[in-house]
Amino acid sequence: MFARALIISVLAALLPFSALAQNYIPGEVIVKLKSQAGTADSYAFVGKATSDKEMVLKESWGKMNLYHFAVRKGETVESAIAALQQDPNVLYAEPNWIIEKTSDVGFHQIFSAEEIHAAAANSQASFMATSANIGVQSVWSSSSSSSNDKPIVAVIDTGLDTNHFVFTNSGAIYTNPDEIPGNGVDDDGNGYIDDVHGWNFVDNSPTMYDDDGHGTHVSGIILSIDQNIYTTPLQAAKIRIMPLKFLNGDGVGTTSNAIRAIYYAANNGASVLNNSWGGSEYSAALHEAVAYTYTKGALFVAAAGNAGSNNDSRAMFPANYNVPNVIAVAATTDYDYLAAFSNFGVSSVHLGSPGVSIYSTTPHNNFGTSSGTSMAAPFVAGTAAQIKVNSPHMLGYQIKQILNGHNAAVNELVGKVQSGGRLNSADAVTFSKTAAVDGAQPAYTLTYQADRQLASNIAGAGGCGTVRALGGSDGEPPFGSAALVIALIFAPLAILTYMRLRTPVQRRKHERFKIDSDVRISVGGRELVGSVSTISLGGVQVNTSALLQDGGTVTLAISSPDGAEKIEVAGHVVWSEANKAYGVAFDHTPQSVLTRIADWTKGLQKAG
Repeated sequence: MFARALIISVLAALLPFSALAQNYIPGEVIVKLKSQAGTADSYAFVGKATSDKEMVLKESWGKMNLYHFAVRKGETVESAIAALQQDPNVLYAEPNWIIEKTSDVGFHQIFSAEEIHAAAANSQASFMATSANIGVQSVWSSSSSSSNDKPIVAVIDTGLDTNHFVFTNSGAIYTNPDEIPGNGVDDDGNGYIDDVHGWNFVDNSPTMYDDDGHGTHVSGIILSIDQNIYTTPLQAAKIRIMPLKFLNGDGVGTTSNAIRAIYYAANNGASVLNNSWGGSEYSAALHEAVAYTYTKGALFVAAAGNAGSNNDSRAMFPANYNVPNVIAVAATTDYDYLAAFSNFGVSSVHLGSPGVSIYSTTPHNNFGTSSGTSMAAPFVAGTAAQIKVNSPHMLGYQIKQILNGHNAAVNELVGKVQSGGRLNSADAVTFSKTAAVDGAQPAYTLTYQADRQLASNIAGAGGCGTVRALGGSDGEPPFGSAALVIALIFAPLAILTYMRLRTPVQRRKHERFKIDSDVRISVGGRELVGSVSTISLGGVQVNTSALLQDGGTVTLAISSPDGAEKIEVAGHVVWSEANKAYGVAFDHTPQSVLTRIADWTKGLQKAG
C-alpha cells in the first residue's frame, strides 16, 4: 500500500492541477457517445479511437453506449479527456476512478458456529434484539414463496465465502441455470465463461472468494431476513444471493469494475442490488449504470456512508444518485437513534436501518459483529427480496415506496432521513402481499451533475463499507527529491517516444475492415465464444474474456456480417491487450475462405 501511494503521489506532480492526488487509474478513460449504441456513428468512433488515437478498447457496455479505453501509451488522462471532449461524437469522458474501502470500522468480535448456536439456544436477546426490532421473526413465519423463480439479490462487494455452511446448507447461493460448470465454454453467451455462481471482476474469474470478509457479512444479513441463520437446521432459502466481487482484499476497486458488476447483475436477473460502498467522487458513467438498473425494474440499495455528515450538502455516491429506484440507507442503534457515525440527509437519505454491532456470517464458517451503514443497507435489501417473494412482479421503485411508506416512525429520525422512520420489515412485507402491482414505472431522464471535476482531494466518507480516493494524507503533491524519481521513471518513456518517432511506419500487408461478428474459438479442447471487430485477408481481431496464449494455435468459426454463413480458419495469436483483445494471424488459409472474406469486406468500412 505504501509503495502504491508513493508512486501515485509522484505521478501527481506531473499533472496540471497543483493539489491533485491521483485517485484514478493512470492511462484509462470511460467515454459516453452521443449517438445510439450499435449505429454506424458509434462503430466509426470506436474504429477511429483505436486506429487514429491508438486507444485500446478494454470494455464496452453496448446498451448504455459506454466504452472503457486504455489511452495511447505515454498520454495522460487529462490530455486524453481534453481531446475527447472536443470530439463531436462524445457526450462525456471521465477517468476510471479508484474507489477504496476504508478500514477504520471492522469486525468487533468473531465467533465460531458452536458459540453462536449456543448463544442462540440460551438467549435470543444477545444478538437477535436488532432483528426482532424490525419484525424479522414475523417475516420468517409469514413469508412464503409462490414461485419457483426465486428473487435474486446481487451483492456487489468483496466477494463471498461460498463454502460457508449457512449458504450451502440453505441453498442460498445463486446458480446460473444456463451455464455448465467447468467446461470452459460461455454456454449462455453472456460474455463470461463458467459464471455459475456470479463473477469476480477483480481477477476476471468465476471464483468469488472473499479475502476481506465484508461481502460475506453483508450477504448473511440479507439471508437473515429470510430465516434464522443462527440456529440449525437451516431452511431452504426463498431467495438467491448473487455474489459479484469488484473490491479486492485491500478494499480497492474501480469505477469500471463497479459498472461491470452492476451491468452483469441487471442483465442476469437480479431484482435487488445491494451496494454497501460509496465515495464522494461523482461519476457520470456510474450514474448511467445505476439508471440502467431502473430500466430493468430492479431496486438499488445504497449505504449512506459513515462520516457522520449530511449527504444533502456533501454528496455520497451511489447513494446520492437521484434515480427513482435508489434507496439510500442510514444506520440506527438498538434504541432507534441515528448512529453517531452514520451519514444522513432529509433530501438524499431515505430510511434508517439497524447498523450497530450487527451479527452475521464471516469467512471460514464463523460469525462476527460489525457496524456501519454497510450493515444497515442489507437489512433493507433482504426485506426487499422478501417483498419480491410475495409479489414477484413488483418493480423496484414501488418496493422503495413501500419500504419508505411502511416504516416505523421514529422522532429521532425526523429531519434526518426523508421518511422520518426506521425499516419495518414486518409491515412492509405484510403490506406487499395485498398491494396492487404497478404495471409500469414513471419515465426518468438522467441529468448529469454539472460540476464534475477531473480530480479531487476530497476523501470519501469513512467507515466500514465506504470508499475513499487514494492519495497522501494532506493531498499535496511531492516536490524536492521527487523530481529525481520522476525523471528516473519517465526517462525510459521519453527515449521510447523518441525511438518510435524515428522508426519508419510499417505498412500493413492486408487492408483491415471493421466488422461486428460472432466467433467460436476452439483451443486446447475448449470451445470459447467472442466477437470479431476487424478482419483482413491475413487475420482478425478477436474480443473475448477468455485467456488466450501468445503464439497459441486456435481454430476460428467466424460468422459473416449478416450472420447467414460461417467460415472456419486456423491461426495463431500474435498479440494481446488486457487479455480481452487478441490479434490472430491466419495460417495456410484456403483460397475458398479468402474469397469469402473478400466478398464480405466489399460492404464493410475500412479500419484505417
